[in-house]
Amino acid sequence: MNYVDMILNLAEESLTDNGFKLLLKIENKLPDIWDRPSSSTGKYHQKSDGKVPTIAHHTYEMFYAASKIIRLFGHAKLSTQNDAILMGIILHDSLKYGIKGTNPHTVKNHDKLMADKLEVNRKFLLKHFTDVEYETFVMIVRYHSGQWSVDVPNIQEFRFSDYPPEVLFGHMLDMLSTEDVLKI
Repeated sequence: MNYVDMILNLAEESLTDNGFKLLLKIENKLPDIWDRPSSSTGKYHQKSDGKVPTIAHHTYEMFYAASKIIRLFGHAKLSTQNDAILMGIILHDSLKYGIKGTNPHTVKNHDKLMADKLEVNRKFLLKHFTDVEYETFVMIVRYHSGQWSVDVPNIQEFRFSDYPPEVLFGHMLDMLSTEDVLKI
């Protein structure tokens, strides 16, 4: 089984039925970059063997860990609150190679590109999420790079305390996977 199938299987277990259907609708409108390297230069995301995993592998590591520890937020196991967190994690690198997925290298503003796409579709997404859940979903995507996110106006003034804790959670999972700390 490949990592995309593993993500979809875990998503079907971890998301509400409507959340899973929503994820499939969103994912089907995005470029298929799952098998591309999570770092086009090989500078980041290296595993202990020196190889750079695919975006699907990287995302699965984050999603698997999140699905196991998400109950720390006190949400019901299958809830739209969890859908917002888990979908943010699944989609965080969806536009890493640009809007069409054709860029030869990863694009620095991929966090902003995906978050902006979610904002354009706000009305549609609010049919599934509350305002707070929707905002959390968008912020997980927009700020998954932490202080290095392109929408951060001043890196010295960035504080995770200015955002919901789920944003830090997404960023931490991203960094743990990038540094080869997450093990499945």
